[in-house]
Amino acid sequence: MASALAEVAALGGFFALRTDAPDEGWHPVGASYARGFADLATAVADRYRTDLRVGVSIAQLGHAARLWSPVLACTLLHGIVPDLDTLRREDTGSALGLPAPAGWYADRLAEPEHTLGAQVMDHLARLEAGLAVRIAPRLLDGNAASALMGSAGVLLAARPDIRGPLTRLVDRLLGTGRLVGTGSVTGPGLGFRRRSCCLYYRTPGGSTCGDCCLAR
Repeated sequence: MASALAEVAALGGFFALRTDAPDEGWHPVGASYARGFADLATAVADRYRTDLRVGVSIAQLGHAARLWSPVLACTLLHGIVPDLDTLRREDTGSALGLPAPAGWYADRLAEPEHTLGAQVMDHLARLEAGLAVRIAPRLLDGNAASALMGSAGVLLAARPDIRGPLTRLVDRLLGTGRLVGTGSVTGPGLGFRRRSCCLYYRTPGGSTCGDCCLAR
């Protein structure tokens, strides 16, 4: 698992899960969820000069991408679904790590997409439960789907040879649990049109994202 994670980290920052992070300066990500991701949400709101609700949405979207990216890549490129149970977060940033990397061989799972999806969506459900501001659940589900498809697009660009299995996997994921009905794939390049908005357009100078339901 550690070897697979090290290899997929080369695809970009969102694909990195550190396995060598020291105890000092890191904490179980569940502690961040219990605090409603307040530090990152506030930092995002301050950076974009917007309200906390928008900051929460953007922070959750970024976190979702950091969860989906290494899990998708490890599953498709190495046949291993990472176990995110021991996930930790850097105290002063958004980086994530696994102090004890473990996982499941995908070909030994009856429905690997369910195991993969649960690893990410369970984390996002715990984050949502701790939020101190009201965010529409379907907005957060749309963020999860948008992050999934963004991660898949980066992976496809890096490894066009896995288009078939990648497309099949994201189709199955979009057909499970809270991702059902969040949007639709719009082309062979894994373009996506979501049915909700992450609220980024409400930041000063902000615009709609490419997959937004409000985009023309």
